[in-house]
Amino acid sequence: MENEGLKVCVLASGSTGNCTYIETNEHKVLVDAGLSGKKIENLMASVGKDMQDVDSLFVTHEHSDHRKSVGILARRYPGLNVYANEGTWDAMAPKIGKVATEQKNLFAPDTTLSMGDLDVESFTVSHDAVEPQFYAFHSGGKSFVILTDTGYVSDHVEGVISNADGYLMECNHDVEMLRMGSYSWPLKQRILSDTGHLSNEDGADVMMDVLGNRTKRIFLGHLSQENNMKSLAHLTVASIMEDHDYGVDHDFKILDTDPEKASGLVTL
Repeated sequence: MENEGLKVCVLASGSTGNCTYIETNEHKVLVDAGLSGKKIENLMASVGKDMQDVDSLFVTHEHSDHRKSVGILARRYPGLNVYANEGTWDAMAPKIGKVATEQKNLFAPDTTLSMGDLDVESFTVSHDAVEPQFYAFHSGGKSFVILTDTGYVSDHVEGVISNADGYLMECNHDVEMLRMGSYSWPLKQRILSDTGHLSNEDGADVMMDVLGNRTKRIFLGHLSQENNMKSLAHLTVASIMEDHDYGVDHDFKILDTDPEKASGLVTL
């Protein structure tokens, strides 16, 4: 079969739940399952896809907005292979119910899993979970990186993820909205810390470090519903990058995500 490229759809992204769909000629996979099983099935259907066809689920960490229906989907779809590192499996085990032994797969940090026409590369991040890791997906000469839920991005990670064709990059909060908002001071400190979340400005800074001539699509993800707005995140990132002479809307596009609605299915 002719390679049709790496296809990506951000089914949902935000502080309330996260799930991304990725497709190659041979594989259909999800990254995280932070919504109800029914919601994920409905979001898949909204872009013409069926959970029955998904062969693998990659989990980034044990927080509820990333693992909520991991167990439900595994039990509902016995052919689904679930991948996570040992720390994440141990941390989410009491919360997801029984997963059949043959469906459980260990995926160690900073390793690459080869699955036919898809290579999945794991890398560690700085977040207040037990052993958080995110993933870069490579197929047919194309690559897509998911990077959310991190307080900062190391030089090592920037090297791993540089010059991908597409990114889902965290822009969790506007710093002033967070500082002035209703969250408790300890929670604000947690979000702003090195094990918290990237702000709009942080996300822009990371993108300027890793963006290359292959990069065509940047999804802005994991926006806080309390401390951010889509329009603000988009404007902030675009303005910072334009101020540094990056070709926004010429060389690459910045795309919004939503906690309730799927993005379109994009071919990289």
